[in-house]
Amino acid sequence: MSTPTDVERRVLDALDEDALVTSLVDLVRVPSVTGSAPESEAQHLLAGWFERAGLEVDLWSEDLPALLAAPGFPGLEAPRSEAWGLVGTTPGTGVPGLVLNGHVDVVPVGDPGAWRDDPFGAVVRDGRLHGRGACDMKAGLVANLAVAAALHRSGVRLERRLAVHSVVGEEDGGLGAFATLRRGHTGDAVVITEPTGGRLLTANAGALTFRLEVGGLAAHGSTRLEGVSALDTFGVVHDALRRLEAERNRDADALFAGSRLPYALSVGTVRAGDWASSVPDLLVAEGRYGVALGEDPQAARDAFERCVAEAAAGDPWLREHPPVVTWPGGAFASGRLPAGHPLAGEVADAAEAVGAVRPVAGGAPYGSDLRLYAAAGVPTLQYGPGDVRLAHSPRESVDLGELVEVTRALCVLAVRRLTTPAP
Repeated sequence: MSTPTDVERRVLDALDEDALVTSLVDLVRVPSVTGSAPESEAQHLLAGWFERAGLEVDLWSEDLPALLAAPGFPGLEAPRSEAWGLVGTTPGTGVPGLVLNGHVDVVPVGDPGAWRDDPFGAVVRDGRLHGRGACDMKAGLVANLAVAAALHRSGVRLERRLAVHSVVGEEDGGLGAFATLRRGHTGDAVVITEPTGGRLLTANAGALTFRLEVGGLAAHGSTRLEGVSALDTFGVVHDALRRLEAERNRDADALFAGSRLPYALSVGTVRAGDWASSVPDLLVAEGRYGVALGEDPQAARDAFERCVAEAAAGDPWLREHPPVVTWPGGAFASGRLPAGHPLAGEVADAAEAVGAVRPVAGGAPYGSDLRLYAAAGVPTLQYGPGDVRLAHSPRESVDLGELVEVTRALCVLAVRRLTTPAP
């Protein structure tokens, strides 16, 4: 099926490319930073769009205390007072044959002065839309909506249902996808339209947030040899963690071929000392620790803690004053599409049918909601518009031609999965 069928052409002809771009502009202009009030605003905006696209809408407010106490809760980092779930489903009965997932939350903009334009201005220039969330991943969200709208507008009769999941809290752990699954929304297969540059990502590494407290002995800076600098003792631990990182990346899964560091260990923040002329007696470091594909997150934690303990055992000061390791924030396990599952081939065929280069499968070194759907037994991959190298940066943008191409591929995929009876 290298070219679209008549039914597929009906849906492609019903795709409103102008509305696709307009929706992206409007959505990027909502500053839906993880945990903020506009995150909920974006969910309510999308709920209205879902209804106009002919979807049956489930919009609900989460019981946060119950959710946080639920077994398997993936953690969070951003404080929040509310969370809204949103699912739109085409009319009918039975488990949806296809789920399209996207997250509405975005990371903070950082230094506004580093941006050429207003981070939430959604400026269109040279065929690209610029702004926070344009790439990660509001382009994917509006693609999902556009597929539902095109199916509705075409009048094509569906044998199976389409579901569109819009979730919050992906950036800090996956609260939204966890809550959506817990509410009972599932499907036969999921495509998460994260920015993949048109690639097929069938696996994600995981990631854990760590916190290290490394001690020293305070002294006057003029007599620093009377003290022990926590900066120096942290250096001992940091060197050991670098060796651990190298060891864990030595035999990465073949899906990560071409990735120089699929399981990265990175220190993101360091705080030490309370006075310029004092030797610091405490250093607190927080960072991100990659979880290998198929590795139990607890086993990854154990390896990290063992590395820190062995480094401390070899240092005279740290042997008597061992560092403290804790694990705050979100916990991203790894996840993957089962080997040989037809979804990857179906997506590749759909992309080829609309004239795109046939995408090849690979893995991504970062965590996503893929692992939550996979853990629930739902075959899942990532395929969406945008270059992840631009995400979380003041250069964030998405190519509008790529957005249209990926949306067209998703339209063909939806027709092929949903106009045939369930197996």
